[in-house]
Amino acid sequence: MQLKSCCIYSTGVFSVLFLILGIALVLSHVFPHDLQSFVTKKIILENGTEAFEAWEKPPAPIYMQFYFFNVTNPLEILDGDKPAVVEVGPYTYREYRLMEQVNFQDNGTKVSAVNTKTYIFVRNMSRGPESDLIRTVNIPAMTVMERIKDDPLLSNLISSYMSGTDLGLFTTRTVGELLWGYEDKLLTFVQLMMPGLDNVFGLFYKSNASNDGDYVFFTGQQNYKDFARVDTWNGKSSLNWWSSDECNMINGTNGAAFHPVITKTEVLYMFSSDLCRSIYGVYEYDVIVKGIPGYRFIPPSKVFANMSVNPANAGFCVPAGNCMGSGLLNVSLCKQGAPIIMSSPHFYQADEKFVQDVIGMKPQTEQHQTIIDINPLTGIILQAAKRLQINVYIEKLSGFIQTGNVRTVVFPVVYLNESVLIDDTSVLKLRTVVIEQEVMVNIPFILIGLGIILGVIFMILICRQKVPESTDAERQPLLTS
Repeated sequence: MQLKSCCIYSTGVFSVLFLILGIALVLSHVFPHDLQSFVTKKIILENGTEAFEAWEKPPAPIYMQFYFFNVTNPLEILDGDKPAVVEVGPYTYREYRLMEQVNFQDNGTKVSAVNTKTYIFVRNMSRGPESDLIRTVNIPAMTVMERIKDDPLLSNLISSYMSGTDLGLFTTRTVGELLWGYEDKLLTFVQLMMPGLDNVFGLFYKSNASNDGDYVFFTGQQNYKDFARVDTWNGKSSLNWWSSDECNMINGTNGAAFHPVITKTEVLYMFSSDLCRSIYGVYEYDVIVKGIPGYRFIPPSKVFANMSVNPANAGFCVPAGNCMGSGLLNVSLCKQGAPIIMSSPHFYQADEKFVQDVIGMKPQTEQHQTIIDINPLTGIILQAAKRLQINVYIEKLSGFIQTGNVRTVVFPVVYLNESVLIDDTSVLKLRTVVIEQEVMVNIPFILIGLGIILGVIFMILICRQKVPESTDAERQPLLTS
């Protein structure tokens, strides 16, 4: 009887202990903190670590897709009509991006490297071959005309040459030529007066099998939040194109990697050499990619908003005070003076005016928004899509008959979709981490559950123990015959 009572009360004691321990673990977050601490120590840029290998040679396949806007009414545009374009694409390239010339500095707290990118055409993922013809704005001609428009003598000379060689505001070129370069007649002629000028033009000329500059990154050794953060680019810790210190800041990573232990309230900064500036993303909602949980981050509309909406963007108005509408970024200063305007595809999140100015613009969130899906514990990118559009600012120039009566318009040329989806091998490794995370997070709740179950058992045993057993006399009938 004493042994039975001991077992009953032991059950009660263990019930209370499990409940106290479980609740204490839930309130103290001991296991999640231990796991996060372990991950932050593992994910640093150091020879031999999986994080370094993935940073140096990304295992997931990256694709770059180009969608061109083919001009359908060139003569009408010169007469003053709205431009009409038709989207043509995709033209898909497999992108290989390796970190090369890697050199650790400052006792392993920093690492220098160049990010070499190579593009290989993938015909079976493309609308057509690279030899497809596209009619678009003659960017070299527009650039030259804009540069010399205030010089009447030179303007007359260039205009006469263009008329004599049948060069106009629009040109028809192959996809390959527009992307990777072709020898331009007008640039060749101008080169006679400016010997240092390159006579080859391409939207991504000299970008294949090349890099965008020298980087120095933090390794994350001293602070996990500094993992892969850019310290300097081309030897500088800030830019000099914009008119404010804030806009010239180089913030965040280069967009290819992020630090571990990311929260929903965090702002993720990225430096983009394509945009010649830093941007940022904010949490939108939870996602599941190949069974792995993640957070989706997107650049909010404020990133490219006009200074009237976001005063911090005043520094991006170039020249100072010359501000474009929301959703646009004038990058002519960092593109050798070419009148290039960057935006999201189809002027997504831009002022409605720019959408209405060009027939054929149909902005859609799902297709045209830039997204980054990240596993919050490890910082590993599960899925991402960088979507940018290259536009040209065109206007009527009195010294050039080639511009006719064209409207002043931001003219879309091409948009790109640079995308990546985590590979299956990385998914298997990450799934193990996710399972470990779920087990460690749920241990306190398992203890609470055991405490409740033992508590129920304890109560049942106590109740049964308190019911007295009847005697033989009590079991006899009250009345006998």
